[in-house]
Amino acid sequence: MPRATVNAVPSQVSAEGKTRSEVARLLLEQGPMTAVVVAEQLGISPAAVRRHLDALLADGEAETRDAPRRGPRGRGRPAKLFLLTEAGRARFGHAYDDLAVSAIRFLAEHAGEDAVRAFAEQRIEKLVGPHRSAITGSSDPATRAEALATALTREGYAASTRQVGTPAPGQNVGAQLCQHHCPVAHVAAEFPQLCEAETEAFAELLGTHVQRLATIARGDSACTTHVPATAGPPAHPEPVRTVPSGRTARIPNGGKPA
Repeated sequence: MPRATVNAVPSQVSAEGKTRSEVARLLLEQGPMTAVVVAEQLGISPAAVRRHLDALLADGEAETRDAPRRGPRGRGRPAKLFLLTEAGRARFGHAYDDLAVSAIRFLAEHAGEDAVRAFAEQRIEKLVGPHRSAITGSSDPATRAEALATALTREGYAASTRQVGTPAPGQNVGAQLCQHHCPVAHVAAEFPQLCEAETEAFAELLGTHVQRLATIARGDSACTTHVPATAGPPAHPEPVRTVPSGRTARIPNGGKPA
């Protein structure tokens, strides 16, 4: 009988680990969420979800922020949103970061910044090039953005889109393209050419001017890109937010991730 009890422990631990990974992946793919929403999505009890979230918090793989209030201020504390930290995202692949950074540093030192730029452009072309025909099959930027999100997800970026704004004179409507994971975030933090080449490639594929609002490399919870509904510069200026690099980003709809 004791032997049966001992054998049950690894199975229980394995099940716990699998559920915790599912919780972490949901936070990765759908951005900041409350414990209640996580429980609903996974079909398990809120108490079980909170246990896994507490473990992720204790391990430094998740963090919390206050959820924005909707409507009049009520009693009690605001709900908590849970999101992954860099350590949490590392569950899903930051392999060979040190080697990649060292290699690009060597390239910059011996061949110059133009070589780094050329490398960044070649990298993004190899990433999205095979999906070009699927992305450019429509003339509508929003439809193209959905196809691009599908392509990026297949390449490991956990991407999604959502519509923003309401049709009105002078209103900047369009879509937000959100990448909830970036396998090269640590490298891009030192070499922003990777993000810049990516943004330019998105604009070319979508056939319209785009605006990068936030990036994981700069410490944001997701890489968010605004895609206007029509070609050309935005018709109406959006709020401006200063990002860690000292640059500014114009943020329609508050810049909330898709």
